[in-house]
Amino acid sequence: MNDYLPAIYLSGLLILLAGLGVFVLRQIIKTRRLDKTYRQLQNKIKDGKGAAQDYYQLGSIYLDKKLYVQSINLLQKALKSKEEIEPENQALIHNALGFAYNTQEQYELAIRNYKDAIKLNPNYVVALNNLGNVYEKKQLTNKALETYQAALAVDPNNKAAKRRAESLQKRVGAPKSV
Repeated sequence: MNDYLPAIYLSGLLILLAGLGVFVLRQIIKTRRLDKTYRQLQNKIKDGKGAAQDYYQLGSIYLDKKLYVQSINLLQKALKSKEEIEPENQALIHNALGFAYNTQEQYELAIRNYKDAIKLNPNYVVALNNLGNVYEKKQLTNKALETYQAALAVDPNNKAAKRRAESLQKRVGAPKSV
């Protein structure tokens, strides 16, 4: 058995290194694909051929890169686009804008955009969760609880809303609902 021990350790190390290699390779491919999309969208917008979807996609990339000011500008341009945008897509843009404002601690603007997203798509659970989160940050516990309960009315299995609602209910001593 002791004769095989170094071979077992070496095999384990090789498997670990192979797994890490695959992970790194996947990250490189993902990053290159994202950079390619980023360049294409920038060129399209710079040439004046950008559509609302292009502004939204580039704004989302900027959000991922934590470039919130640039993201806000692009997302606003997506909303101001002359082409007709479906309400569901407008809701996505407003939610992304709300997220960008939230990260910048511009809570009133975040709330306005989350509410606009919910107005466009009342069943948009992500926007409801995000709105509840902003209300919590602003110490508006009752509004946050109501918002999380609204999210649970749409999606009773929403773990984030359920966890936050239970926490807030304990804080305010409200009876459980949903």
